[in-house]
Amino acid sequence: MTETTNGAATRRMMVAAAMGLGGTLIASSTGAAECPPGKAATAAGIEGPKQGRDVADAVLTSLDLGEEKVGLRGYRLRLRRLVVQPGGEVPVHSHENRPALIYIESGEMTEFKNLCAVPIVHKAGQATPEDHRVVHWWRNTGKVPAVILSADVFGMAEDPHVM
Repeated sequence: MTETTNGAATRRMMVAAAMGLGGTLIASSTGAAECPPGKAATAAGIEGPKQGRDVADAVLTSLDLGEEKVGLRGYRLRLRRLVVQPGGEVPVHSHENRPALIYIESGEMTEFKNLCAVPIVHKAGQATPEDHRVVHWWRNTGKVPAVILSADVFGMAEDPHVM
């Protein structure tokens, strides 16, 4: 497929690529923490920390999607490992142009998400998708470091460590 100007088609292809890599993560998970029934919110913005705190991230690998059959020139599929210390925070950010799949390898993280009126606790072994509607931030409310695997599609011009 060649590069397209159709934004919806491009987003669908990016999500499909991210799902392909992250499928193994989700298949091995024990479930996903979700917004409790009756607590869904509208897709508005959310306030949160502007800078990360006590978070280390490493890009484990990435793939140029322009060289693949999906033909998404200017985009990469990447896999990162984030380690968030107790009390640490991943800053508020949007997934409008960067779909992702998140897997909590160990520890526990609390997500503050625009689509939910209450915080969502994610435990080890759980996975969650982050689509174009998601604006959120995370805090390690546990007592041990949390390890997160993040597979996402991002623009090659972006900082490879953007949260």
